Amino acid sequence: MWIGTIAGRTPGPTGQDRIPAAGCMFWLPVLCLAAALSGCAGQPAWLASSGPSAGEVEASGADPAKSGIQLVDVTDAVARRLLASQRQTLFSESLGAKGRAGGRIGPGDVVEVTVWEAPPGMLFGGGSAAPSAAPATTSAATFPQQMVSADGTIGLPFVGRVPVDGKTTKQVEGEIVERLRGKANQPQALVRLTQNTTADVTVVGEVNNSARVPLTPRGERLLDALAATGGLRQPLNKITLQVTRGDRVHAMPLEAIVRDPRQNVLLQPGDVIAALYQPLSFTVLGATGKNEEIPFEAQGISLTQALARSGGLVDNRARASGAFIFRLEDRNALDWPVPPVTTPDGKVAVIYRVNLKDPATFFAAQSFPIQDKDVLYVSNATASELQKFFNLIVAVIYPIVNVGNAVGNF
Repeated sequence: MWIGTIAGRTPGPTGQDRIPAAGCMFWLPVLCLAAALSGCAGQPAWLASSGPSAGEVEASGADPAKSGIQLVDVTDAVARRLLASQRQTLFSESLGAKGRAGGRIGPGDVVEVTVWEAPPGMLFGGGSAAPSAAPATTSAATFPQQMVSADGTIGLPFVGRVPVDGKTTKQVEGEIVERLRGKANQPQALVRLTQNTTADVTVVGEVNNSARVPLTPRGERLLDALAATGGLRQPLNKITLQVTRGDRVHAMPLEAIVRDPRQNVLLQPGDVIAALYQPLSFTVLGATGKNEEIPFEAQGISLTQALARSGGLVDNRARASGAFIFRLEDRNALDWPVPPVTTPDGKVAVIYRVNLKDPATFFAAQSFPIQDKDVLYVSNATASELQKFFNLIVAVIYPIVNVGNAVGNF
């Protein structure tokens, strides 16, 4: 009866409606085409769409050896494996909780040495060699400031070359006093580090003032060095902190360091701290609330958070069992069902299939990590494609039927 409504009905001899033969002849192939469309995995190329159907996406990963694309279902086991492979080593594990505080002397540092002796000692009683010397009533001598030589020593009268590299001022004082025993009467020594050029760290990157920050015996930590340079130029949750110590490089999101005091480790002389601005983002396409590039924090987000930030699935368009994540994955990230084909830079093209009709998937989605440059795509439901087809047919044919009915009335 609904065909007659569209094609135009005429009263039959028995009082029943009769469908014109022309209407039947037209709508019969239309219905056949609609039935064929509803049973197809794909969709006609001429029908408007925001992207491939779920069947077309799945077909692209059906033969990984040929296409080079791996199709992987998002499960709890897969999410856990990816989290484990992407886990960053904590600073407390890689750099250690203990550091080497400043105050130790090294080549290039400048020191000042003052020596006393008790009366009636005369070895150093002849006055001072520097303006900052002690009063003349005491038997003391303050020697000119001197730079520690490349071999890590300083020179003093009656003492000779004293090794100071890697030692504290207290240790050097003890060494000087020991060498003066038998030469001076109850000698005492004071060593002062006036210029520290070796016990420092370098801070560069997205800070207000890149600088070399000296370390003191108190023991400076990562956040102390950042504060000494005037803070950050970018939001804290967009910054990754990279520490280079010797030939090792370690990195962590700054937000994680602030949240966990154990990661605010002690610094060592020579450390290089780089505050890196990393604008991470993923792109969302298809039957979601919005299609755009969406930034996220250096700390990372889960698939659940990504779906929420994209506006969720559009209820009258989305196929809940047809959500996909397109990614270039590390070769060792998963155990591939088929030996992977890698790109020139060693990556594997992967399509992660997400079935949001399965409630268990929501638990896996909470731990599934989204990576930079991921593409999240939600395909259209088959009913949505069928509706578009009928809308197109009605938009084209309905005016023609109306014209035919008008002509038939004359």
